[in-house]
Amino acid sequence: MVLLAIEYYSYQGLKVAVGSTSDAFQRVSKFLFFALSTITFTGFILFEPLSKNAATRSFLTFFMTIGIANILGKILFAIWLLIDDLIRLARLIWAKLNPQVEVVQKDGISRIEFLTQAGAVSAALPLLGMGWGVVSGAHDYRVLKRTIELSNLPEAFDGLTITQISDIHSGSFWNRNAVERGIALVNEQKSDLIFFTGDLVNNVTSELDGWTDLFGSLRADLGVYSVLGNHDYGDYVQWESDSAKRKNLTDLIETQKRMGWDLLMDENRTISKGDDQISIVGIQNWGAKGRFPKYGDLEKAMKGTAKSSIKLLLSHDPSHWKEQVLPEFKDVDIMFSGHTHGFQFGIEVGQLKWSPVKYFYPEWADLYTKGAQHLYVNRGFGYLGYPGRLGILPEITVITLRRSEG
Repeated sequence: MVLLAIEYYSYQGLKVAVGSTSDAFQRVSKFLFFALSTITFTGFILFEPLSKNAATRSFLTFFMTIGIANILGKILFAIWLLIDDLIRLARLIWAKLNPQVEVVQKDGISRIEFLTQAGAVSAALPLLGMGWGVVSGAHDYRVLKRTIELSNLPEAFDGLTITQISDIHSGSFWNRNAVERGIALVNEQKSDLIFFTGDLVNNVTSELDGWTDLFGSLRADLGVYSVLGNHDYGDYVQWESDSAKRKNLTDLIETQKRMGWDLLMDENRTISKGDDQISIVGIQNWGAKGRFPKYGDLEKAMKGTAKSSIKLLLSHDPSHWKEQVLPEFKDVDIMFSGHTHGFQFGIEVGQLKWSPVKYFYPEWADLYTKGAQHLYVNRGFGYLGYPGRLGILPEITVITLRRSEG
């Protein structure tokens, strides 16, 4: 009912905004208005029955993207109209209280044409912006390079390179050629290590059908290491039984093994060079925000790492860093995370970096440092829900470890 009210209110404004244009333009404008409305309500009606089917999910995602953009646009239009109505109401009250100053016409005070037309123009912005984010931003992979200095880094590991990707969300992809270019770009970095920090799928392991050869082509001299994200457990869909859900997770674990990835489930691996060694620690999903689960056991994962000079932690959710890592595990040198996607929307121009997600996750993208400990939050390789990115582009991170003099 709220959406219908917004549609009706916006349509009244549209008639005024295009009232002085040609008949042809008026017809086209009204046709587009009702076409978008039809797409919106059809998408909402079909979402529940069709979203469970992999064959229709991608199509439905685009449908819903148009619908959401339509709603946002008409809400913007309604705001302009509300401002116009408030001004008209104030003028009407003033005229009633001061009849000798202004005579009110029988049909009241007409809308302010500038405000109405400005509202009509602004209504198109969400559709144009979100459309551009799908066409241009969804697969515009960016390689971001960062150097982290560590005073305790053994000389043998000085210059070690790590490529990190996160949040693939394979069930969302709609352009295989573009994804292939992204994976090729990861391999082109020729890093010593590759880290994947969770959310390989949206909900079910079957989303990987047809993708395992591609993701299995990732190569690094010292190995490809991964952890699970909150979406990998199948918590967001209904299962026929608990055993079906457990099998889904088992299948995902086995699939990663077949791809050649070393999936760390609250465990660690040691890499040695001569007498020096570093530990790669991987924990199951552990979130401190909202209702995200705490499956991981960091104390268990850290066992056996005491002799390692450097400890690199893979943990999907960046809220884990402040909540547990910083206060309890001072020997974790760098934590690698993802999860936020940078909200797939925001602004990054020079030093200016903003996204709405920062109000829920203070550490939402790039490098953060507290004392001698570091956190890197990857903006994600894929996308979820909205099949694009606007302002916050998909990321491939290359981190070089350097031995500091301090």
